Amino acid sequence: MTSDTPTTDELPPPPPSVLADLHLAAAFLTRLPLPDCGVVAPGGLARSMRLFPLVGAGIGAAAGLVFLLADAVLPDLAAALLAVLAGVLLTGALHEDGLADTADGLGARGGRERRLEVMRDSRTGAYGVLALLFTVGLRAAALAEAPTGLAGLGALVAAAAWSRALIPAAMQVMAPARTDGLGHGAGVPDASVAAAAAVVGIVLAFAGLGLAAPPAVLAGLAGALAVVAVARRALGGYTGDVLGGVQQAAEAAVLLAAAGVWA
Repeated sequence: MTSDTPTTDELPPPPPSVLADLHLAAAFLTRLPLPDCGVVAPGGLARSMRLFPLVGAGIGAAAGLVFLLADAVLPDLAAALLAVLAGVLLTGALHEDGLADTADGLGARGGRERRLEVMRDSRTGAYGVLALLFTVGLRAAALAEAPTGLAGLGALVAAAAWSRALIPAAMQVMAPARTDGLGHGAGVPDASVAAAAAVVGIVLAFAGLGLAAPPAVLAGLAGALAVVAVARRALGGYTGDVLGGVQQAAEAAVLLAAAGVWA
């Protein structure tokens, strides 16, 4: 080995693999007992967001399996509530927590800094509680309208995948509201990541909902855009909590649109 040959420590890290990104995305979005990801390279989480909809589909499939089994022996609404609960347990209420904090912040009196301060408070206020009650209730009520357990399973896959596909897109059209915190620290996914996530999310939405997918996809997009518009005006951009609110609004909207098609 000549003196010009780089040592092992000087060699560049290997290029990121799809499996590594999938592992990171799953470790971030779920409470599954996965191996430690180790030190995440700068921009690693942002890049892994291209696979958020794939992880979302897995979450939706697990919740859908609970719905399929429970719907065979329980009333529709009870089965739907158990399915929603399964998704909450699998994710550790990651997005629900974000929705509650965002609702509390938006409901606070005062300017932008006051709202952001309220969102940092670990306590949940009345606005946060009401937001959770409505989103859980609306998701369960919509899912209970599924004509069959399999239809409900497909809807949960579609809703979980498409709602998470919209997270990097939301980060593309907003700036971070803070210079610290999870939303800022995750990095900003580039346009190719957002586009890849959107394509995967749409494919999975059609796989889960079939002909009901177009109105559901549009409804999910509208729900996400509504949160984006409010956050830009009231907070000046996104935080990790706001992204949770984007996901929850989109998921509820997808299931409500599917229920409208089933009705």
